[in-house]
Amino acid sequence: MFFTTPADGTALAYEDYGTGAPLVFISGWALPTDMWECQVPFFLEQGYRCVLLDRRGHGRSDRPSSGYDTDTRADDLAALLEHLDLRDATLIAHSTGAAEAVRYLARHGADRVSRIALLGPAIPYLLQTEDNPIGIPAAMIDASTADLRADRAQWLADRAQGYFATHLGTRVSPAAIEAEVQRSMSCSPIAALEVQKAVARTDHRADVAALTVPTLLLHGLHDQSIPIEVSSHQAVRLYPAAVLKEYPTAGHGLYRSHADQVNADLLEFVKA
Repeated sequence: MFFTTPADGTALAYEDYGTGAPLVFISGWALPTDMWECQVPFFLEQGYRCVLLDRRGHGRSDRPSSGYDTDTRADDLAALLEHLDLRDATLIAHSTGAAEAVRYLARHGADRVSRIALLGPAIPYLLQTEDNPIGIPAAMIDASTADLRADRAQWLADRAQGYFATHLGTRVSPAAIEAEVQRSMSCSPIAALEVQKAVARTDHRADVAALTVPTLLLHGLHDQSIPIEVSSHQAVRLYPAAVLKEYPTAGHGLYRSHADQVNADLLEFVKA
């Protein structure tokens, strides 16, 4: 199904299953809604309504030349919640989606949202600056972006094993890894570059510090994409009420490699 954003008329694709309390799934960078294939069937069986959004430039949504900044992406999320008139929703977001979730709350408030669960979240601030010395140096980010621009397929392939921490024996088949690479390749090249730039350089510290809803963070200790020291450890310092659960053998793709544990932790959270 599709709806049109009020700001610029972009058509965004979404899926809507079930009739229970709403769970809104927000995908990670470059990934379409299919990334949640280990979560959605489970939560439908538990009696929840599952709503999933393909962000602009991703999946089946329109591929405009602009609108990939964090504010616009957060407003797109707001437009979906308003389009479906969702209330008491739980936002479940991975990586880049977590940045959109906290910026949504900062810009639109928590009237429609009761809680958020963030997996390997790209918050609060990834860039190393004078007042954020633990961040990632700009030179490293720029080099990675240059490699992504030069050969996106190879960039993804080079990081696929580490994404799922296969060196630690995680049970992710070669076919599943290849499928995730191909899903990421389905993203618009412009969206892939522009969203990655925004994620690396957008400061969400004020957004995180201003949170008021129950917040769960799930993060792999071997996350090579969004290191836990830079992200979740910093987030709980800014918002001490957040609950952080660390996954000792997980990487960034814990929604697949540790799906059973992730689903159990999410279910416990949404039931609380």
